[in-house]
Amino acid sequence: MKKVLSKTMALFCATLLVFSCSDFEEINENPLAATAEQVEVEFFINNSIGGAQQNPHIAERIFVLYWKDASRTSRLGVLSHGGFNDGWTNDYFNGYVSKWLLNATNAINVAEEKIATGNVKEYTENVMHIARIWRVYIMSEMSDTFGPIPIDGFKGENPAYNSVEEVYTFMLDELKDAVSKIDDTNAFKPDPNLDPAFGYDYDKWKKYGNSMRMRLAMRLSEVAPALAKQHFEEAANSGQIIATSADDMRVFSGGGWNNYTNPQSRQWNSHYITPTYRNLVVGLGSVTSMEQLPADDQVNIKPAGYLGKRFENHFSMLTNDPAKGFFLDGLPNTIDPRSYKTFPIPGNVDDTNYSNYPTWSNNHTVTERTLLDDNGDELMTIDAAFTYNATAAGNTGEPGSKNRLIGPGSWPRLGLDFRHGESERIFFPSWETHFLIAEAYTRGWNTPITGKDAYETGIAESFAYYGVSDHLATYIASEDYNNNGTSVSWDHTTEPPASVTMDYVDGYTDTPGTFEYTYPNNTIYEGGNVKNDLLTKIITQKFIASSAWIPLELWNDHRRLGLPFFENPAVEDPFPNMPQLNPGNVMSNQVNFFGQRVKYPSSFVNNIPNGHAQAVQHLGGPDEVHTPLWWAKQN
Repeated sequence: MKKVLSKTMALFCATLLVFSCSDFEEINENPLAATAEQVEVEFFINNSIGGAQQNPHIAERIFVLYWKDASRTSRLGVLSHGGFNDGWTNDYFNGYVSKWLLNATNAINVAEEKIATGNVKEYTENVMHIARIWRVYIMSEMSDTFGPIPIDGFKGENPAYNSVEEVYTFMLDELKDAVSKIDDTNAFKPDPNLDPAFGYDYDKWKKYGNSMRMRLAMRLSEVAPALAKQHFEEAANSGQIIATSADDMRVFSGGGWNNYTNPQSRQWNSHYITPTYRNLVVGLGSVTSMEQLPADDQVNIKPAGYLGKRFENHFSMLTNDPAKGFFLDGLPNTIDPRSYKTFPIPGNVDDTNYSNYPTWSNNHTVTERTLLDDNGDELMTIDAAFTYNATAAGNTGEPGSKNRLIGPGSWPRLGLDFRHGESERIFFPSWETHFLIAEAYTRGWNTPITGKDAYETGIAESFAYYGVSDHLATYIASEDYNNNGTSVSWDHTTEPPASVTMDYVDGYTDTPGTFEYTYPNNTIYEGGNVKNDLLTKIITQKFIASSAWIPLELWNDHRRLGLPFFENPAVEDPFPNMPQLNPGNVMSNQVNFFGQRVKYPSSFVNNIPNGHAQAVQHLGGPDEVHTPLWWAKQN
């Protein structure tokens, strides 16, 4: 009998050559004597899905510090400031290649070997095609992070690197073929425990494959619309897509330290709310804070049209966040109902979703914070309990040095429901399928339901997940504008006025006044002239719904469309890695103000220079953070 894993060992060797994996001990533990009878395809799939959850070491670096930062779903300062860390990148790069992609590829190769020798079980072919679908996800994650990758790797020799266009063409064709070949009438399946996503429910894997095809097709909407339309329409109209939460691609996340640990569980990461999120949700949907909160929590709700207290000497004014300089000394009059579920109210320690991290200190209970004067002495103390604020990250300079307001107990942070054990990491939710259909409808593509139906169903699916469905009717009918000038109602596309007059209080003198609030000009989308069209509504809803779990996809949307509006980081002092942003142009947006990709790790650059040179040639620009990918906006 042919030794199947002698072939696998060759693949491992190829991995070492191509990607310079340093995990020699782990690789050499491979059981070389295993035969085709002893190796089960589903074991490889299980290991690949498990590894791709990202253990706490990799998750903190990639999911949190790269993807969440770049997508503005957490206030950090790495890619958003033009930065990167070679050690983090190397850890992810090697984990992806030496474990996740290798295991997915081995599942396919071993299945092919079994089929060729007749050593099959009733489910072998189905499981092979499931491995193909899962491998596409792993490849898309890698390509969306770095750019060019090999399509035809793990063949025992250094593979050629392919352009992003070639990678996407392959992935779309692979999904189409794999889904078509799964026999969902087959009653035989492996141990369901070896599939942490769907328990080897073939119908659900087909739905996931089709919805993934829709996601990847839409990625090409701006650069290859004909190809995107073809693949999208075929998948969307297949009758097998993730349309309800029962079919979501989710994987259990727990505590401890293993592959299934929640990727956002490290207690020292604060996960502060960003101005991007705040500007999307404040004022959106006509649902008042009074309606959302119990009587005891309704203290400090502010009237409509109130911006807060103005502290222009303690917040950087060198950002295009439209609410810069203001501290909302209370709760917004109206706000998207999912907001308090995602980022609970500071100081509301009785809320079971309120984050008590880090548990080894009482910082989450400290709501009184100070502002300093120019001499570094205390100017005033502010109690931030039951307030709701966000401020731009960046180089905040002298104003930031005098501002002590931001802290675990005084600023909204990601809720505990998304951070502790006993949760589910969402890879593909039903709401995303519907928002994709709504976007396709706006492009004139053939969709199974109308854009309005898809859009409102996507919102409904998201509201159900967050447990706020009782506010749905009011919300979807709302014509109120959020801080960006966007409303919810599909039928309401009237553009907002350039500015509105709002009330405020001078924070230093307590003198009331009025302020001309100007909606932000998102100059990388329609020149900043459009704030309330259908596409902006769709991406606004997608961002709010997915911000807790799918940061990579939200980053992808911004790179592809320039939506939603991302505030520029404060630039009181220059950015070493982003000199193109300066006080003179901070009020406009440019593509190169936002991180576009992760640089390849130095281990790849140094050890495989020819492969790196080929990858960079396909990239079409330098191996830098601000080089756009093929499918993204270029300027």
